[in-house]
Amino acid sequence: MDGVFRALADSGRRQLLDSLHARNGQTLNELCEKMAMSRQAVAKHLGILEEANLVATQKRGREKLHYLNPVPINDIADRWIGKYERPRLKALAELKKSLEGKDDD
Repeated sequence: MDGVFRALADSGRRQLLDSLHARNGQTLNELCEKMAMSRQAVAKHLGILEEANLVATQKRGREKLHYLNPVPINDIADRWIGKYERPRLKALAELKKSLEGKDDD
């Protein structure tokens, strides 16, 4: 998970992920059009995202298509966000029961 957090720490990489979320399966050239950085910088950021397993690639002829892999982000949500939400959800459920006059009995 450390690699995922490091990859997500950079705003340029988050922008690339947002672009892939909007339209999956883009080439390096297509991604470069939306970024205010050099082709080499975009390629380097994509490499970091690939190492973190946030981006998967597929060759199509001479082109390399980039796809968002949401699994590591979901893992972060489950590990770091979900566990903090459970107590709040349980408290809301208990409050609802209490306000509706229902007991567990």
